[in-house]
Amino acid sequence: MLLCTGRPRTIRRRQRFIAFLLTLAGITGVASLTSGSADAASFGRFYVSGCGMPTTPVDTWTRWGNYKTVIALDGLRATSDVSGWRHETNIARLANSGVNVVEPVGGLASFYTDWERASPGNKIKYRYRWTCRLNTIVRELDARGLAVGPWGKYAIMGISMGGNAAMIYGAYHRARISHVYSMSGYLNLSAPTMREAVRLALADAGISAGVGPFDADAMWGPPWAERWSKNDALVQLPRMRGMKIRVAAGSATWGSYNVDAVASVKGTPLEAISLAQTRAFEVAAALQGIRVSTDFPNIGTHQWGYWQDMVWRAKNAKWFHDR
Repeated sequence: MLLCTGRPRTIRRRQRFIAFLLTLAGITGVASLTSGSADAASFGRFYVSGCGMPTTPVDTWTRWGNYKTVIALDGLRATSDVSGWRHETNIARLANSGVNVVEPVGGLASFYTDWERASPGNKIKYRYRWTCRLNTIVRELDARGLAVGPWGKYAIMGISMGGNAAMIYGAYHRARISHVYSMSGYLNLSAPTMREAVRLALADAGISAGVGPFDADAMWGPPWAERWSKNDALVQLPRMRGMKIRVAAGSATWGSYNVDAVASVKGTPLEAISLAQTRAFEVAAALQGIRVSTDFPNIGTHQWGYWQDMVWRAKNAKWFHDR
């Protein structure tokens, strides 16, 4: 009985071609969020340089036809390998339902801002210039055709440190940002004791990361310097008038995501402070007639699971849509 027909050379060619197709299919599957779906979102990573800083990666999840692109900023203890959003949450799946996701990697204790100088006594010897870096990222996203939607602008969101940073970056870059979203952010840095709290937090984050304490004076100058007010989201609220603004904070009450007792104990007072700051921002916006959407769940502390849920609630409320 014949097991195959045709000349040996032709058979070998067919075998090589089939192997090539299988390899190509495997590569395509790795690049997709949902294997086997012709229109599944694809994962990509690109690198940005310049601004006097080392090259940093940016992870993206995109799908043709999506209506918005959101830049997701990390928290105070951001690492240099992947974003906390990628490591701890499932928000990349937004890309399968209309919203491209962009996650810059890095930014430990940076507040995603341009610092006055490198922090003395720290192993990071260059000056943080994260505003410049975000500008570079936006230009790269433009070049990749990710300024989708009728406005051709981006949404930006963040947690904790990144919450304040998202509001401030959006306030000063309205030409490219239409939506700003803070989750558990510290939105009134001019409030009593807040500048001292930021000073302690920056020092602790650097020590915990093994690079040495960061000096808050190196970021925006001494506590009385004008740059502190220029980076206070509540003070700069008038700059956001007409944008789509959303703020969220938990109640500091434990729930299903508080499985790590040590992290929960540390995160509870942080969330309580953030809740007070976010409520103050909400009141200030109401007094100025500035529209803000809010999310204040009855359960939630400074944990990634609660922030993940906040993002999905914003998505379900159609907050990412342009007007």
